[in-house]
Amino acid sequence: PGENETKVNLEELKTSVLYSGPVDPAEWVGLRKSYPLLVYLRNNLLMLAILAFEVTIYRHQEYYRCRNNLTAPVTKTIFHDITRAHLDDGLVNCVKYFINYFFYKFGLETCFLLSVNVIGQRMDFFAMIHAFWLIAVLYRRRRKAIAEIWPKYCCFLACIITFQYFLCIGIPPAPCKDYPWRSGNANFNSNIIKWLYFPDFIVRPNPVFLVYDFMLLLCASLQRQTFEDENKAAVRIMAGDNVEICMNLDAASFSQHNPVPDFIHCR
Repeated sequence: PGENETKVNLEELKTSVLYSGPVDPAEWVGLRKSYPLLVYLRNNLLMLAILAFEVTIYRHQEYYRCRNNLTAPVTKTIFHDITRAHLDDGLVNCVKYFINYFFYKFGLETCFLLSVNVIGQRMDFFAMIHAFWLIAVLYRRRRKAIAEIWPKYCCFLACIITFQYFLCIGIPPAPCKDYPWRSGNANFNSNIIKWLYFPDFIVRPNPVFLVYDFMLLLCASLQRQTFEDENKAAVRIMAGDNVEICMNLDAASFSQHNPVPDFIHCR
């Protein structure tokens, strides 16, 4: 570029994909020459093997139940004979219960912790958007109110991770056209571009951030399923309900409203 076409110094231009060397258009669509080919396809073959193993297990279980006239369990748990009534029977049953229903009981708190982790790991413009959404969800306070807004939160996470994926891909470098925020008239530097998570040929967006967003989306989707399961009577019988106890109750009078034994105020 000429002197008036960009404000980027020479050292930064050397790291740009456009000027550091020849551009292979095939790499933009994910194709790259590799040797040996098996090493290049190792992760893809591993994913196919895991999916085939999962489908085989589910098909075998379905065939076994149909052959022996068995019904599928109400909840997809490991220990089917453990319910909410077994939680206080001993340490072993307590561990089994939380293996079955840990996310059912503490999934919402897990999502909040993951949201804070995304904000702390990213520290950019999208982290600020995540913080606003976290404040909006926490402002609802009541679990029922949070359950009403949760599908919108999941939709937001799915849309924003898709949008960021396209930002990481960017425009093809083959036409040798730089982004407008790298022009001479733009008042952008590398730090601002990095904070805004803009696509760039010099400071490329960090794709690892998408992993944090994906984990949050995964847990938020599971929590949405949990909110739906809370309205099913069969699930509430097995796992217990998640109805909130009134915050105005005195701690010593919990036993009058809570059927679970209180080991602190039992006297």
